[in-house]
Amino acid sequence: MYLSELKGDPAELPEMAQPSQPPRLTRKRAAYAALPIAGLILFGAYSLTSADKAKADVQPLPTVTVSQPIQTSIVEWDDYVGRFEASQAVEIRPRVSGALTGVHFKDGQIVRKGQLLFTIDARPFAASLAEARARAANAATALSLAHADLARANRLIADQAVSAEEVDSLRARVQSAEASVAVARAQVQARRLDVEFTQVRAPITGRVSDRRVDVGNLVSGDAAGSASILTTVNALDPIYFSFDGSEALYLKQRRQKDGSDHVEIRLQDEAGYRWKGKVDFTDNSLDNGSGTIRGRAVIDNPNYFLTPGMFGNMRLAAGGAHAALLVPDAAVVSDQARKIVYVVTGKDGSVEARTVEAGALVNGLHLGGGGGIWSYDRGSSPRIGL
Repeated sequence: MYLSELKGDPAELPEMAQPSQPPRLTRKRAAYAALPIAGLILFGAYSLTSADKAKADVQPLPTVTVSQPIQTSIVEWDDYVGRFEASQAVEIRPRVSGALTGVHFKDGQIVRKGQLLFTIDARPFAASLAEARARAANAATALSLAHADLARANRLIADQAVSAEEVDSLRARVQSAEASVAVARAQVQARRLDVEFTQVRAPITGRVSDRRVDVGNLVSGDAAGSASILTTVNALDPIYFSFDGSEALYLKQRRQKDGSDHVEIRLQDEAGYRWKGKVDFTDNSLDNGSGTIRGRAVIDNPNYFLTPGMFGNMRLAAGGAHAALLVPDAAVVSDQARKIVYVVTGKDGSVEARTVEAGALVNGLHLGGGGGIWSYDRGSSPRIGL
């Protein structure tokens, strides 16, 4: 029986007459029905993920350290660089010519003033000294004879046994003999000095360099400046520290009412300023090319540790001690051309940015401009945020 031939309401048809639905249509409807449920699940998962991400994007509030500015008495310093120099430097040259017969020091040792360094063969000079002494004795004998003749003539002139002309001649002879004796004595002194100069001694106390001439060589004592250099000696206690300063620093030091000449120096491998001294010389003019002026400080060096040529950093006290307000370097922030600090104001902990005039850095702390007073607050001691 076909469905079209049946009469009446399809619901009233027998069970066998109800049209059956294809199975594939039933599965499709189930799938469509499940879509809203999946969407809800995905939306919920997205909402949970977005919430977690939003929580992760929120940065925790930073921890800020707050401190009070430090009020203390300090000494400001100006920084320089320079090198150490010997306070005295002497080239040891012979004053007489001859064969070198002895070297009496070890290369590089400390020698004392007057210590024997070299000897030169003295025999030729000893012979010259003996000859000069003989000539001096001859001149002295001639002078004695001249005096005797003049005395005899003076006794005879009263009896008119001697003419006045003869007396005058004898008097001139005495004067000539006296001059000859003076020349002979000078020659003796010169030859004695030559013998003394055969022993070359240290003119100053200091560290000697190495010997430039070995024993057996002939050395020249030419006084014209071409004498052989035997060695050099540098005086090291005290020692000089030479430095160059700018015109601005020179003017600053000159204008200080309570300017100081106290200096402190540290070497390249030192963290602190160990060496103390004072400025003892400033040049009389600035260099036209560099615009700097040369200065010199004197440093005690009893152990001869400091050596000429060493490099050092020097600081010179820019006036005496004065009261100052200091803040940590980390608290000073650069804002283009300005310097600012964040100041905690009020009991509620609110923070304000204040423009400041920052001075020099002293032991990691910034010195306020204008004599150590920060420009934003001259009477109080606010808390500074780091």
